[in-house]
This record gives sequence, C-alpha cells and structure tokens, in this order.
Amino acid sequence: MKTDTGSNTDNRSPYLWRNSNYVKVLAANFLLYFSFMLLTPLLPLYLKDTFGADKDMIGFVLSGYTLMCLIVRPFSGYIVDSFPRKIVLLICNFLFFLLFAGYLVAGSITLFAIFRTLHGGPFGATTVAASTVAIDVLHPSRRGEGIGYYGLSNNLATAIGPTVAIYLLHAFDSYTLLFWISIICSLLGVLLEVTIKVPDQPRRSNAGQADTDSTAGESRQSMLRLDRFFLIKGWSEGLTMACFAFSYGVLSTYLAIYGKEELGITSGSGLFFTLLASGLMLSRLTGAKALSRGEVARNATEGICVSFFGYLLFAALHNAWGFYGAAIIIGLGNGHMYPAIQTMFINLAPHTQRGTANSTILTSWDVGFGIGVLLGGLLAENISYGSAFWAAWIVNAMGAAFYFAYTRSHFNKNKLR
Repeated sequence: MKTDTGSNTDNRSPYLWRNSNYVKVLAANFLLYFSFMLLTPLLPLYLKDTFGADKDMIGFVLSGYTLMCLIVRPFSGYIVDSFPRKIVLLICNFLFFLLFAGYLVAGSITLFAIFRTLHGGPFGATTVAASTVAIDVLHPSRRGEGIGYYGLSNNLATAIGPTVAIYLLHAFDSYTLLFWISIICSLLGVLLEVTIKVPDQPRRSNAGQADTDSTAGESRQSMLRLDRFFLIKGWSEGLTMACFAFSYGVLSTYLAIYGKEELGITSGSGLFFTLLASGLMLSRLTGAKALSRGEVARNATEGICVSFFGYLLFAALHNAWGFYGAAIIIGLGNGHMYPAIQTMFINLAPHTQRGTANSTILTSWDVGFGIGVLLGGLLAENISYGSAFWAAWIVNAMGAAFYFAYTRSHFNKNKLR
C-alpha cells in the first residue's frame, strides 16, 4: 500500500502534541466551530431585530439548519468511509465557507431561512469528515485522549465565539461585521486543512459485500444497506445522546433572549458561555487521561450525573445564581459526557466504519438538538421560557435513566476494543 511518509510518521508517534497533523485538524475544527458559534447564539436576536420574527418563527427558521444536518450526516458518513477523507473534508468545508455569504444578501426572512437551512448541509458533512480525519491521524494509544482534546477545540469555540460576538455587537452594533468575521475564519480553516497529510484508509468493498451476501435473505440485505449509513450497534448510545442534545438545544438557543427579556441580563450570555467553557475545559483535561486508560463508561456516568443537576438548577432558579451557576455545572458534566459517548461509538465500530460511527453520534445530536430548538420555541411562545427549560431537564433525566438502565451495559457487552 502506498504510504504518506510524513503523515504516517506523525500517525505512529505516541506524542500527542508533536503530531502536526492532529494539531492542524484541531485548529481547523476550532475555526469551523468559532465561525459557527459566533452567530448561533445571536441569531434569535438578529431575526427579531431585523425581521420582527416572533418566538415560533425563530424556532422554525433556526431548526432548518439542524434538519439539513440530520439529512446529510448519515450519507456523509458513508462517503467519508468510501472516498479519500481529506478530499471530502476540503469540498464540504469550502461549501460551508461559501454559504456564509448568503446571510449578507438575504433581504427577507424567507431568503434567510433558505440560506440558513442550506448551510446545515456542508456543516453536517464537514464535522463528520473532520472528526474522522482526527481519529485517522491519532496514534491508537492516544485515541481516547485525542478525542477528548478534539472536543475541547469545539468547547473553546463555543465559549469564545459567543463572548466575542456579544462584545462586538455592543461595541459596533453591526451584525454584518459578525457575518464577515465568520466568513474569514471559515476560509482560514479551509486553507489550514489543505496542509494536513492523512494516511491511506481502509475502504469499504461494496461490491464484495454484495457478492458475499447474495444468498442472504432480503431483511439481512436491508440491514446491511442501513448499516452503511447508521451504526446500528450504537442505537442505544444514539438515543441517549439525542436526549442530552435536546436539553442543550433548548438552553443554548434561547439563552440570550431569555436573559435579556426576563432576567435583565443584556450582556451576560457571553459570561455564561465563558463559564460553560471553563467547566468543559476543566473536565476535559481531567477526563482525557481516564479515557486513555479505557475508563469510558465511568467518564460518561460522571458527566451525565453532573449535567443532570446543572439543567435542574437552570430550570429551578430564574435568577443570576441559577443562570451562571448552571453554566459551570453543565460545562463540567458535558465535558466528561460527550467525549466518553463519542469514544463509545468509535469502540463499537470497525475501522472501516469510523465515518459512519462519527456521523451516527452527530446525527443523534442533530435529532435531539433540532427537536429541542423547535419545541423550545413553541413552549416559550405559548407558555413561558420556564416551561421550555423544565422540558429540557425532563428530557435530560429521561436520557440519564435510559443510560443507566440499558446503554452502559450494552456498550460493555458489545465494544470491540
């Protein structure tokens, strides 16, 4: 097999931070999420200020992005496993960069909704390709730890993006400036990915699979076709993740407008995301070593329990203590939970299905997040923000209960490594 010397040298290195390709993937992922998170928390305010949208309409417009991610991600997992991953990554991220320009030219809420929905497609595919490339360039002995730090780059962007956006909006009162910054950061991520060297990957042999299964029953063939797009073995982990994503979808989308309208916190959502990221970073740093020792289920268990109390605090206390205190607690919990469950997916899948495993966890997140955005908007409009945040906690509790009742034991019985 043809090998890329530079890439494979890095890939064999057990030294995580001397792996230049891993560091580049990490930096490009940060830029991807920074350009995304710079806008996301303020889009409800933008739609209200620019187009006079009510809560129902805001939820409808913003849920289109997640719906498109949901549609694209299962197919992108199959494509990532079937074609050169770097090429797939570059094409998808370039399209993500181009569609930012749509926000600048959208003169109506209908046109904005169209561009926002279309934007979800390349974002969904890029996140699958990028996370799979990150796993490819990691040394196997550092994979669990590397996944944890890779997720930390998302968390840093999640914290810094909204904080920078809120500061710039208050300083310059210009959404256009924020759109341009997102465009530039997205382009920088694409340029950085051009320099990444990715080792040759094992490919799926669809023709061979069809030949060997030609005598199998129709139901078995159907399962194999489904397994190309969804990691069937990880269904319980996916359902668990969808519940947690629902909670975060409600919280992150309506946080800024809730703080402004009901708590009188006009610029405090930036501090919220800073505290959230502080908790995420702390838990990622302490949990990364545990993941490298194989303590996957333990990390997930700890994170789920902590997050459960964080969402409860946010729903129960409608004041600054609940607002900011929940940020730290949810950050600590999610920082343990998310990389652990992602590692579960990777450990359930063979090497030829890494892309499918990554697309499955992200699809699960999209399903929960999108339903959370949509249902949260309906509850906030027709009842109250309090009801939306209580719904977030209830669904989080359902996910935790299912994890302890089934998912944890299912993973321990079916993991491949």
